[in-house]
Amino acid sequence: MARAKITSVRGVKDILPEESPRWQRVEALARETFARYGYSEIRVPIFERTELFARSIGEETDIVNKEMYTFDDKGGESLTLRPEATASMCRAYVQHALYSQPGVAKLFCIGPMFRYERPQAGRLRQFHQIDAEAFGSEDPSVDAEVIVMLADFLSAAGLKDLSLQVNNLGDAECRPAYSRALKEYLREAAQGLGPEVKERAGRNPLRFLDSKDPDHQAIIARAPTIDRYWNPACRAHLDAVCDRLKGAGIRYEVNPRLVRGLDYYCLTVFEVTSSHLGAQNAVCGGGRYDGLVEELGGPPTPAIGFAIGMERLLQLTGGDSGESAGPPAALDAFIVPLGGIAAAEAFALAGELRRGGLRVDLSFGGGSMKSQMRRAGRSGARFVLVLGDDEIAKGTVTLRDMRESRQEELPRAEILSKLSSGV
Repeated sequence: MARAKITSVRGVKDILPEESPRWQRVEALARETFARYGYSEIRVPIFERTELFARSIGEETDIVNKEMYTFDDKGGESLTLRPEATASMCRAYVQHALYSQPGVAKLFCIGPMFRYERPQAGRLRQFHQIDAEAFGSEDPSVDAEVIVMLADFLSAAGLKDLSLQVNNLGDAECRPAYSRALKEYLREAAQGLGPEVKERAGRNPLRFLDSKDPDHQAIIARAPTIDRYWNPACRAHLDAVCDRLKGAGIRYEVNPRLVRGLDYYCLTVFEVTSSHLGAQNAVCGGGRYDGLVEELGGPPTPAIGFAIGMERLLQLTGGDSGESAGPPAALDAFIVPLGGIAAAEAFALAGELRRGGLRVDLSFGGGSMKSQMRRAGRSGARFVLVLGDDEIAKGTVTLRDMRESRQEELPRAEILSKLSSGV
């Protein structure tokens, strides 16, 4: 009896060879764009101590309470697969004393995140993010630069019909008054939503405003907005950000109802949405978190950043819909050995050509000339190199140009220069 095949876990996805070039292109665009703004790549661990996320994201958030993949390791320590990257980057910033370096520390990372939630289009349990963070300056120009860099990247990736919304969540001086007013409003407005929702709205009223539940939208639409509570410093900070965005030619809308769903945000927040994604229309979002580094044991450090979901991004560019992205970069040559001695020579020749910078594959397992040429044809290589006993004896290789349907015999020493010229 045949064994049942093992399939992938629900909510995760294989990225197949024909899809990988799209992912590589997006990652390369991110690295190229961010480098122009002085950002350097950091690679943080996939799992961290659970305490890191509980302290940074907030112990009462749905992410911490319901969505994290948490486990005890063999030493009894509670570990968690990272649900987002900002906390890990802050931990690394503190642990390695990156704050001791002069100027603004600009970092980005690319990689998988993990959350246990209902899989849907553009949202998986293992998903991928591009995350950029700037540490060490409270200047609103840094906020604007982060947003401009994001706009440059999304434009380079080919995204269109996007909307940018910005807001200011206030600071430690003005936000408590707004939170009290919002909590008082929600105490009455959320009466019919059940005890769990009422409790959540009472604990952290700002997070309720981030709800995407259709039943909550009417309540959110009538809620008081934070712009009525801004102190002069918060208003001036937002005005400065907007002024610099205007100067950079970035279109935006100030939305006083915009919040972020994590505890650490303050002052500037922003979100980019697409009209092509339906109800779950957010492409990316971010904001300031000036108290997080200190919360994690570092010195007081202003910071701002954003995260982009790569699955959402590829969905908008046609790369996550199951369609083929085509084969990987074409081979320069495919080698067909005829006979046992030729197989060893072909293996050595492939090594020479690869060291010369060419993309080369060869036929394994022998077979007739006809069957091996079929393999060569399927490889997509423009040139096929045939190597048999006659060629070995003469020190030559038969070169077939599949595009021009012609062939010639060349000295083996000339093959590299011939293929490198592409003629």
